[in-house]
Amino acid sequence: MAVMKFGGTSVGTARAMQQAISIVAREAEQSTPIVVLSACSGITNTLLKIADASGRGSLDEAMELVGEVRSHHIGLVRELIPSGEPQEELIPRIEQLLSRLELLVKGVEIVGELTERSRDMFCSFGELLSTTVFAAAMQAAGHPAEWVDVRTVMVTDDHFGFARPLLKECMANTEKIIRPLQRAGKTVVTQGYIGRTEDGRTTTLGRGGSDLSAALLGAWLHESQIQIWTDVDGVMTCDPRIVPEARSIRVMTFSEAAELAYLGAKVLHPDTIAPAVEKNIPVFVLNTWHPDAKGTVITNDPERLSGMSYGGLVKSIAVKKGQSIINVRSNRMLGRHGFMNELFDVFARYRVSVEMISTSEVSVSVTVEDVPFSDELLGELRAFGQVDIEHGVATVSVVGDNLRMSKGVAGRIFGALSEVNLRMISQGASEINVGFVVGLHDVPIAVSALHREFFSGDDAAGIFEVPAGKA
Repeated sequence: MAVMKFGGTSVGTARAMQQAISIVAREAEQSTPIVVLSACSGITNTLLKIADASGRGSLDEAMELVGEVRSHHIGLVRELIPSGEPQEELIPRIEQLLSRLELLVKGVEIVGELTERSRDMFCSFGELLSTTVFAAAMQAAGHPAEWVDVRTVMVTDDHFGFARPLLKECMANTEKIIRPLQRAGKTVVTQGYIGRTEDGRTTTLGRGGSDLSAALLGAWLHESQIQIWTDVDGVMTCDPRIVPEARSIRVMTFSEAAELAYLGAKVLHPDTIAPAVEKNIPVFVLNTWHPDAKGTVITNDPERLSGMSYGGLVKSIAVKKGQSIINVRSNRMLGRHGFMNELFDVFARYRVSVEMISTSEVSVSVTVEDVPFSDELLGELRAFGQVDIEHGVATVSVVGDNLRMSKGVAGRIFGALSEVNLRMISQGASEINVGFVVGLHDVPIAVSALHREFFSGDDAAGIFEVPAGKA
């Protein structure tokens, strides 16, 4: 059995929902899947705009945006649900949700304050609406679907905006609420981004919340696989917007997927699939518009990895833009104990996340998000020595199996980059990542050169494939 998670682009239009329903129906012929949906593409951003407008007292603007949300979902109903009784039953349910959204707008506008708790409530409407329409459309098509409010299952702490599930309560609720429906042959349709506190207040799970819910449900129900359906053909060798010849990766390890996500690739965030890693449940990244394509499987299963991964095999190239380099030079570093601890304590106190590090005897270079730095932060850094900042750079990382211990890989990487000015190089403890920093204007040149070096030949046929639709 499978947990099937569909992203926003996979349920963003009536045509996309119909395609997703056909995929679920095909899976239901073999098992009883659990379906986890994101909000329709663009709706969460609209809800955040509604929240912000309400918080600053712009009632007319907020209500106009609510009208856009209403128009989108009523339009889906009219396209997906047959006219007559099915529509007449569903539209009042949609209107009830939208009426609650309007009440929330008015309440926040009157109070004149937008809290994280209120923001979570605003965001919850996206998935409540998308799943309501999707479940009704499945039922109208003759499939035994059951809508479940995930908040009856997903009990969390009260860290609004980034709530964490209370595992004991969640597992008990899963067995009580979802398991019986599954045994009755019902396809459960539910949300993935939201939960509730023990006293019933709505929360959201933060970045990648829908993926996290899918992985958790898969682990709690001991499912055989987790499927993440999106609009790309699995995990790619690099961003196809930079290199149109990018290929899809057939198999990768959980560690490789985690490394890519940390390094900026559009891959599952490692925290979200941690439950799958713990239970060694394979995660499939699949293309909604090409459901027969192989996509990517993320696994630690030695049998699946056999012949699909080996030492020195480069799997992908990740890019993280919007970075800056901070260089700290100081003779005080030389032979001094505790210098690095003191330096990084400054970054920690100002909540600056360091991405990449390179050191010498008298200097430290780090990459951080390219944002305005406070005078206080810069003042504390200058207490260590000379500080130089270079804005407008990007980190480029080559990720693969056991790269650090494989002869010749580093030579191939830097040989391919002979025409690129490297601002910083970092290869630390990780055995699967070699990283460097370039100017933003050099990103396309660097990535294209690396892709030609590692993916233009046929030596890894079967491990990398031309994406569906481009063959």
